[in-house]
Amino acid sequence: MRRKKIRRMLINTFKTAGADKIIGAYIVTFFVFALAIWIWEPGIGSYIDSLWFCFASATSIGYGDIVAVTFLGRVLTVILSVYSIAVIAIITAVITGFFMDLARFRANSSVQEFLVDLEHLPEMSKEELEQLSQRVKDFHKKK
Repeated sequence: MRRKKIRRMLINTFKTAGADKIIGAYIVTFFVFALAIWIWEPGIGSYIDSLWFCFASATSIGYGDIVAVTFLGRVLTVILSVYSIAVIAIITAVITGFFMDLARFRANSSVQEFLVDLEHLPEMSKEELEQLSQRVKDFHKKK
């Protein structure tokens, strides 16, 4: 149950930031560029090799086993590499934002639980009051 909620929060974070569209456009661009490079580059014999070349370029691994030699192939490789860096930066930022939201959500949940406990102070047993007191002490220690 909790994992579903966290997964839903992550998906909502990607959608809110518009990263889902950016990633979708990137995937389409990646495959289209691979097709164009396969067509125009004489040293790339298959679409699979072109995908490998694009992957190596996009991740900046650049093994050098396949290289672009035509002007168009090099331009597409540069564009894909820069675009990949931007997309990876966006994904990193969105995931960081998600973890910040998750931390805020957890803090708010703890505060809400604490407030519910405070509302029911007269009904609490001595043991429950001691546990609540210990939670407050632990909270002060963390500061």
